Amino acid sequence: MVREGQLRELVFHIDPTAQIVLDHGRSLAYANERARTMFGLSVADVGRPLQDLEISYRPVELRSLIEQASTDRRPAVMKDIEWTTPAGERVFFDVQVLPLVDASLEVLGTKVLFRDTTRQRRLEEDLKTSHQELETANEELQSTNEELETTNEELQSTVEELETTNEELQSTNEELETMNEELQSTNEELQTANEQLRQSGDELNRANAFFENILGSFHDGLMVVDAEFRVQAWNAKAEDMWGLRNAEVQGKHLMNLDIGLPVDQLRGPIKQCLSGESTFERRTVAATNRRGRAIEVKITCMPFALGGNPTRGAIVMMGDRARGASSGQNALAIPPPPRRSIVVVSVPLSYPDLSSWGRQSKQW
Repeated sequence: MVREGQLRELVFHIDPTAQIVLDHGRSLAYANERARTMFGLSVADVGRPLQDLEISYRPVELRSLIEQASTDRRPAVMKDIEWTTPAGERVFFDVQVLPLVDASLEVLGTKVLFRDTTRQRRLEEDLKTSHQELETANEELQSTNEELETTNEELQSTVEELETTNEELQSTNEELETMNEELQSTNEELQTANEQLRQSGDELNRANAFFENILGSFHDGLMVVDAEFRVQAWNAKAEDMWGLRNAEVQGKHLMNLDIGLPVDQLRGPIKQCLSGESTFERRTVAATNRRGRAIEVKITCMPFALGGNPTRGAIVMMGDRARGASSGQNALAIPPPPRRSIVVVSVPLSYPDLSSWGRQSKQW
């Protein structure tokens, strides 16, 4: 356990995303290496109230965001913050404030992340500059074309000896007009492609944030498998129960996972959901969590499909019955399904029209 704690602390400190953690009294509890470097924090600042630190109001007013996140019990986000670091570096980032809430919805603290978007912002500025340069070149070409037309009119008024030369200039003029039209067409295509790229990026960012919020809102373990039993989603509670991170199970066959859950006992319920024979399956299985403790796990399996997308999959929820019993629930009785709406999004399977993602839900 000591080595695991050291490992978690090391992962936190070497994370490239600057982040700080505040305790319940809003005093600084942790700050990783990136945050210390970026905002000039030191070990001596740990334990000091946030209001006494410069980071509370610079580069952004954190106290109001923290208050909003704690009151709403959900993340608060502020995007496109520009700031100059103590080293004189101009950076852009998105600030995300996450309330740390336990199972009883009590706020234990707050985590603040500063996601660096400098590279993306600079790429957008470079693209804008290139676009302006292209427009300038197009205007210069149009001006040159007009000058050639004027020259052509002057040559037409000259003597017959210059008629041959005039014909050659007319031919050159037509070629330049054709080139100008091609450049205009290319410019329009580039503008359209740029707009589509921006819209796709915005849609993908919204989809990712929406998907991460859904997975993080569940107190039970949750995974999503596709029609071939490959894992497509794995939330933080599942990581805590079985000791495997999302990156370690993403795309892996469920039956090949080496965890304390007897996954072979899930094959039948999942197949029934995938085939359409059942819309709701429950099982209780004996398992061993990542700490080596024997537990009873309540398995709930449901099918889903993404709008008109023929790709089907299954949602599998994993609840520790012992934890439910310690909270005053009857461990021997299976409670009726609570009325709760779930929207499931699976980007790796297929990227459907985002307008249809909100129409797929289940009541249980």
